[in-house]
Order: sequence, then C-alpha cells, then structure tokens
Amino acid sequence: MSRSLLLLLLAFSHCKSSVVHPPALPIPDPDNGGLLLPDSFAAVTVTQGIGPARHLAVNGNGDIYVKLAYNEQLEGRGGTVVLRDKNGDGKADVVAYFGDYEDEGGLPAGMNIYKGYLYFSTVKYVLRTKLSPGQLIPDAPTDTIITDTDTALFKHWHSAKPLAFDHDGHIYVPFGAPTDAAQDINTAGPAGMPGGKGLDPAPDLQKHGGIWQFDADKKGQTQDDGELYATGIRSALGLAWSPLDHTLYVAMNGMDNFHNRYPNLFSAWQAAVLPSEPLLKVTPHSNFGWPYAYYDHMQGKNILSPAYGGDGKITARADSFDVPLMGFPGHWAPMDLLFYEGNQFPERYKNGCFVAFHGSTDRAPYPQAGYIVCFVPFEKGKPTGKWEVFADGFTGTDTVFNTSDARYRPMGLATGPDGALYIAESNKGRIWRVMYIGDKQTFNRGQLTAMEARKLRTYIKTPDPLLDMVGKASEMHGWMLYNSYCATCHQRDGKGDNNRYPALAGSPYLAGTREQLISIVLNGLKGKIVVNGKTFDGVMPAHGAFLDDQAVASIVAYIKNRFNHEETTVTAEMVKQLRGK
Repeated sequence: MSRSLLLLLLAFSHCKSSVVHPPALPIPDPDNGGLLLPDSFAAVTVTQGIGPARHLAVNGNGDIYVKLAYNEQLEGRGGTVVLRDKNGDGKADVVAYFGDYEDEGGLPAGMNIYKGYLYFSTVKYVLRTKLSPGQLIPDAPTDTIITDTDTALFKHWHSAKPLAFDHDGHIYVPFGAPTDAAQDINTAGPAGMPGGKGLDPAPDLQKHGGIWQFDADKKGQTQDDGELYATGIRSALGLAWSPLDHTLYVAMNGMDNFHNRYPNLFSAWQAAVLPSEPLLKVTPHSNFGWPYAYYDHMQGKNILSPAYGGDGKITARADSFDVPLMGFPGHWAPMDLLFYEGNQFPERYKNGCFVAFHGSTDRAPYPQAGYIVCFVPFEKGKPTGKWEVFADGFTGTDTVFNTSDARYRPMGLATGPDGALYIAESNKGRIWRVMYIGDKQTFNRGQLTAMEARKLRTYIKTPDPLLDMVGKASEMHGWMLYNSYCATCHQRDGKGDNNRYPALAGSPYLAGTREQLISIVLNGLKGKIVVNGKTFDGVMPAHGAFLDDQAVASIVAYIKNRFNHEETTVTAEMVKQLRGK
C-alpha cells in the first residue's frame, strides 16, 4: 500500500463530523444515471465505480458501506468501502477503503447494519465492527462472529455468506451446496457429469444446502454452534427478514445445465428457462427439496430432479417438500432481496419486496437474461404471483449474447434513512440512489405501463424456442463445460499435468483454426503430438457423442479466449457443419 493512500485513509478515519442532509431531495441525473424506472421515479449516480461491489448497507446518517468481492488496490485487504455525501447532492464526496481482514476465494457477499454494528462476511468468516455516531471509518476492533471450518471450503461452489437478522438477536447465514446437483464431487466435480445420478441420501445436506441460525452477538462461533433452520436450499444470496410477517424470505438460485447433463430429457430451450429461481418463505424446519426436486414456475409445482429419476414431469418424492411462493425465470441469479420499509416511495411498495437479478451465465444458445431489479407486490400477506420490472437499463445493449456483454450487473439493495433505494452493481461498482419525485397520494398503476412493456426485451422475456435461438457460443457456458469435461486432464489453468496430459496454453493445436479445434473436440485425438517441446502419446476421447453443437462451440470459444488470448466467434452452425467429417 502506498504511503499516500495510507495517509489518506488515516485522515478519513478521523473524520468525526455528523452529516446532516437537507430535507430537499438531490437533483436527479438528467438520464437517471442510465436507469429506466417507473413514472415519477428518478435516480442520481452516487459513484461511477468503486470496484467489484457486492452487498451494501446505509447508516442512519446516510453513509454507505459496501462489501467488495476483492480489493485490487490493497491486494485483498480493505475490502469494505464507505462513501459519504457531504453536501447533500446525492453523490459521494468521500470514498475510503478499509478493513483489517483478507478476502480469499469465491465471491463473498454480506453487508448489514444491526444494533449499531457493521456486519460483513468473507467466504470463510462472518465479521463485525462497532460503528460510532458520525465516524466514517470505525476504529473498533473487528470481531469474528462465525468461522467456516470446512477444510474443502475453497473447492466448493456457493460458499458466499449473505446475512439476515430477526428482531430477537439471531443472525441467519446460508451454507450453500458445494455442488450443482449432488453428484459425487470426487468423481464428477461440482458441475456433475452427463447422465450422472445424484447421491441418495445426498451427503451435501449434512453441512450444506441450507440456512443456519446463530446468536448475532456471540463471538467465536462455528457452524456446529448454529442451528439448522431450513434445508433443501441450493444457493441463497438474497435473503431478508420480512417486517410484514416477521419471517425469513429467500430468493434461491436454481440448478444449471439440465440439457448438457440430460440431453435426452431436456432440450436446450427447457434448460434455458428451467429450473426456476424461486422465492421461498422460510420457516423453522422447512425443506425445499434440493437436490431431489426443483421448482417449475410454468407448471407451478415441484418436479423430481433428473439426477433422481425425473423426466421434467414426474413429481413423486418432490410432492413431500415445501412449495415456493412463486418462481422467477431460470438462471436469472437473484443476488439480493429487500423488503421496503421507508416512507419515501408510494405506500404500495411497503407491501412487497425488491429483488436484484445479477443475470444469467448459461442460457446459450438463447440470449442471457435477467440483469434487472424487480418488485414483487404482496396481497394479504403473500405475493400476488406477478412481478414488475422496477429498474432496467443495466445491460446497455438490446441482446446479451455473453454475460460480459452486460455493462452493469445488479447486485446489492439497501434503503437509506430518507427512504431512497440504493442499488449497487458488480462490474464497476457503480451505485444509484433511486427516489420518488411525484405525489405519493396520486400514484396509480398507469405509471407502471412503460415498465411492463420492458418485459418484451430479449433479456427479460421467455425466449421463443426457434426465433430467439442466437447460436453464438457463450464463454461463461464454455467455462462451466470446460471445468466439467476438460479440466480433469488439462487442469483449470490449462497447463496440463506435465506428465500424461499436454498444456493448452502455448499449444499449436489451440493456435490453429477454429475448424481444427472443433474437430478435435468432436472426434478426439490420438497418437504422438508435441506441445511446448514435449512429446505426448495418448488418447483424447471424442466428445461429440455427448456434447451438442452449442456446447462444443462454447468450449472452443472459451479455451481460445482463455488460453490463447484470441477473441473469436464460434457458432453452433460451424460445429454442425463439421460434425461427422
């Protein structure tokens, strides 16, 4: 860390003055910071970018605390950011990074203010520090509340630890499933293999795939000190305690890759829209069925998972699990959930929740989808079953072919002391403050008409099975497939094992034409080859028998970009033309 940066942080840490915001709302950005919102809503850009932002919380004086995935400036340390608006214009005048902890592995999430403490989490720890009135950077020591003692933690999927609190001193923390669909991780990896069966009973559920309840004020806890509150929950990034019925709610991330693992049961279209990302009302001892079942929002019921004998229609043992309140389209990736308790928005927004969708990574050969913030209205204590587009405009493009096409990806939600809604995104760390500037008493559903029409966008609507098939390879999809089918031999870093399996990085085969590489993936390769001056004499199996055209295209696009630094377009049609030659 540079001396100038250190001195700057120290100077900020001694800033004790309280910030009093004027009663008038700040002037919105002329274009609402690029956001599209319902009529009479407006936005101001708080910051153009602070780094890979995850969850956030707003203190009573308006200071904004944000958890980063990783702080490049301080090499993993100082992963908490605080922003202060000193003149009331809605924009951050002071930005400071701090934190005496280190982020390692995965994508941490979790930031909340509870009873005067700032709680935040890494993949391994839930931490807190005492906030002092008016003080920008807390100088109290950092307490370790929970430590994840899993020795395989950094090899697992879904290890983030978002936080929710009730009114009785409890903190709720998910321990996500280490795999996608509970196949044997030692032989199939976390993604699973084609046609693979799930372990039954699933050992993942002993310490994962659920929500644990802890004492929010007790230091030095491990998972064994907590109580398993609910199970059958694959991955939960969005969770919140509802003021409506004093109950925990979760927006769950559903399973992936149905078509790649079970091509005879699920078409590419079915795998793009299923399974649902469900909204769960989580009560003590509830069980939502992962990995044995998934929720199909189009059928409106739990369905038996293919890894346990399901075919997309059978319910069987799925009937024994708790049913979600409703379901969002598949792979939208809900990242945060917020019940609005402010007074700045029209009253209807107190009866429902906001959900931030990070956007899909694995909908190819259809457009990626999500990338919005939606609102779910409640009536008589439960969702109406419908959802509204509340904030759009994050993608910056009409069609998202690859996840990297999206300019911004919604991530965190928080309510400010004046009732404004804060939205953070993870690509650049941009933050918006959303306000209502109309007459709350005259709000009407006509103000939602333009946002309802947004549902026709390619990244929001249900794709047409034929007309919306874009056919372009998805590098994110390719990454997942590579780790499932290729990394065992060529390793995740593409460097091979320096023994039986050659490196991809620097390989003349990788530097060759797309057609050559497609043919190798389809048909395999045998005999002596020389890579980086070393001779290998083995057999690479053909993958064309169990990978479809889109899957092969995605793998080729990924390894071309990742290991040969060559951005290239690969389509399913190219693979189709070469198949069998």
